[in-house]
Amino acid sequence: MTSQDLDAFAAWVEDLMRDRGYDIDSPRGGGKSRIADEAGVHRAAVTRLLQRQSMPDLETTRRLARVLGVPVRDMLIRSGRLTAEELTDPGGQLTAPTPNAEFGRRPTLEEVADLLGVPADRREMFVRVVEQFLPNDVPPLEHGHEDPRPLADAAATID
Repeated sequence: MTSQDLDAFAAWVEDLMRDRGYDIDSPRGGGKSRIADEAGVHRAAVTRLLQRQSMPDLETTRRLARVLGVPVRDMLIRSGRLTAEELTDPGGQLTAPTPNAEFGRRPTLEEVADLLGVPADRREMFVRVVEQFLPNDVPPLEHGHEDPRPLADAAATID
């Protein structure tokens, strides 16, 4: 990530914050603290982003997206973590069964990542991000184990 990427992402987030009524410009406006509290993140994470010091981690990004009312997908793309191509359904492949899949077996998130063409070096991050949006009552997916969640549920989280 370059400083230009960080600057562009931070500027976009700043605009979103202002549009949503957070007073992030005046020292006593309380906007940075308010958004941090509403998102459930440390104020320092918001400050570091707005001062172009560092990119927020995945969990902070997810929480900020929720509070700002934007899809996590947009946050991930704008932050440079993933590209739009990595988060698309190439040729509707998500609705097709995985090659060599047993009838009735749902693909793992690793297999979904494979279908989407997520590069191997970003696969672990993809699985972690998608798991954050799946129901809490489903245990986390372990590498190589069958995913008990329907493919449609997993696919819906990346749109």
